[in-house]
Parts: sequence; structure tokens; C-alpha cells
Amino acid sequence: MEKLTTSRWFNQISWGITIVLVLCAAGFVTVRKGAALSQALGIKPGAGVALLATPTAAPMEGISTSNLPSMLSLPAIERKLTLKTVIPERPRTKVFTHTVSRGDSVFGISKSYNIKPDTLLWANYDVLNDTPDSLRTGQELNIPPTDGILYTWEDGDTLDAVVTEYKANVDDLLNWPGNKIDLSDPSFKEGDLVMIPGGSREFKQWLIPTIARGSSGTTGASQSACGGGPVGGGGFIWPSSSNFISGNDYYAGHLAIDIAGAEGDGVWASDAGVVVKADSGWNGGYGNVVMIDHGNGYATLYAHLSAINAALCQGVGPGTMIGAIGNTGNSFGSHLHFEVRLNGGFINPWNVLGQ
Repeated sequence: MEKLTTSRWFNQISWGITIVLVLCAAGFVTVRKGAALSQALGIKPGAGVALLATPTAAPMEGISTSNLPSMLSLPAIERKLTLKTVIPERPRTKVFTHTVSRGDSVFGISKSYNIKPDTLLWANYDVLNDTPDSLRTGQELNIPPTDGILYTWEDGDTLDAVVTEYKANVDDLLNWPGNKIDLSDPSFKEGDLVMIPGGSREFKQWLIPTIARGSSGTTGASQSACGGGPVGGGGFIWPSSSNFISGNDYYAGHLAIDIAGAEGDGVWASDAGVVVKADSGWNGGYGNVVMIDHGNGYATLYAHLSAINAALCQGVGPGTMIGAIGNTGNSFGSHLHFEVRLNGGFINPWNVLGQ
């Protein structure tokens, strides 16, 4: 019995010592953390500060709470919150209507709706007659939802005949969601507006006849008819002081570039040659026009002029003044319509103009 009592006392004393040691260690850690926090806050050792105080507690004597740095000024890691919403892009299936305003062009309108200029012209033949320069303020244009032919179904049409005429695929027409076709009974009524994706047709161009060359069969003046004259070197300069496009660039529906310029700005010969046309009038939509035969297979044409300063059969050199930029003929806003032709065919002026 005596041994049992002694052992019990020994155990109790051991547990007491252990508890005291744990409490001392915890207190030491707390003191160390408090000292570190005081150092971070700029508090001098020995200053008594109630770190955890009630709102009504008064500052301790000798300590100014206004001098304590804000906890918000302590170093921290900033993280910006970025919200990102992914909106799925869906193909447009409806035909829009665009009202032409000043400054518009076929090229610019088509680009804004992400379609080709050809598509825009084909969809509005009754308004534009395949001519970009027919654009006028206030016109209402159909904007197809995709590239191809926007076709109005006529009485007597058949599916095979229509897709053949416009070089299209039957499945593309039937499966285009905007056509809303019942595939179990694909049929159309007269007057239905049908989108033919990928369809195309030839343009109905308005053109001044190409210069006659040998037995080509074409009509018009030439250097030989004028008795000869200067021959171009094949290097072309810009025909005006402006070197940028005003609206319509070169593409299948517009075999020229429209160079920006104010009415009255000078126009000069792009290369040496002989003036074979200097005509005031409508000229199929060109308005006042000058045409130069360069005697080497090349010819250049300058249209919509406000004034003509050249005479028929006049010899010119590169830079010779031949007219002024204007807005005559089938034109929408002042600009220079500039064409380059080679052996009777049209070429892109960008390919020969000095950059």
C-alpha cells in the first residue's frame, strides 16, 4: 500500500512539471511574436500598446495611435480579378438592310459586314447595276449573310437549273439554315429570297472600248491613228498627289482603283504616251474622261474628272497635267477612277504603280 501511494504522488508531480514547461514554452513563443509585430508596426520596445482594444478604449499614456502605420500599408500580394465571358459566335443567317450614307463605298460596306464586294453587288443589281460608282446617299442595300448569290425565286425555276446557272452546290443551298428548307420536301414559291452560298455570276461591266491593236476588231483611237508620239517606258507614277484609296479598290466588280482627292486637285499622265480620248460627257458612267495610249501595249484611263486639260492626239510625258479630280458621271463623291490596261485586258494598277 505504501509503494502504491508513493508511485501515485510521483506521477502527479511529473505531470505538473510537464504542464508548467508547456505553458512556459507557449508564453515564450507569444512574446517572440508580439515583439516581431511591434517591430513591424514601428513600436519601440517597452511601449505598452493594447493591440486588441475595444472601440471605446483610450490610448495608453505616451503612445499616439495616430502615428501607428495602417495595417493596409503592410506588404501584401495584389491579385487583379479578371472576369471573362465567352460568347459563342454564331453565323449570321438573316439578310440585313443597309442605308447608304456619305463616305460609304461598296468596298467599305462589304468589309464591315465581312462579305466580298462581289456578293454585295450581285445582291443589289437592281440598285447598283454591277457598278460600284452607282452608290448614292439614301439607297437601301441588301446585305447577304454569307458570300454567294442572294436570289429571288422565279416562276418556272428548278433547283438544278438555278444551282447550275450560279455554279453552286445543291447541298450547300439546301443545308443553309437561313433558307429554312424542309428537306423532306424541298420546294420554293415565286418571290422567295434564297441564299446560294458559294454561288457566282459574271459582272455586267460598263467599259470604254479598248484601244484598237492590229486586227483585234475593237474600235477606238490609237497612237497610230494620231500619227505616233511618245512611247512609255513601262514604269508608272501615281496620277495625283494622293497615294491612297478613297473607297473602292481593285476587284472583280471594279477593275480600277479609286484614288482619293478633292475636286479640282491635279491629275497627270502616269507614263509617256499619246492622248487617244479626251471627252466631256457621260461616257457610259465615266463622266469626263482622258485615255492615254502608251505605245507599248499599256493604256491608262482617268475618269470622273472635273476638268480636262489635254487634247486628242496630244503627246504627253509622265507628270504632264491632263485634268482635275472631280465627281462627274456615275460617281459618288470626288475621286479619281484610274484604270490600267495591257493588250486589251485589265490589270491591277497596284502591280505597276511605283510604291
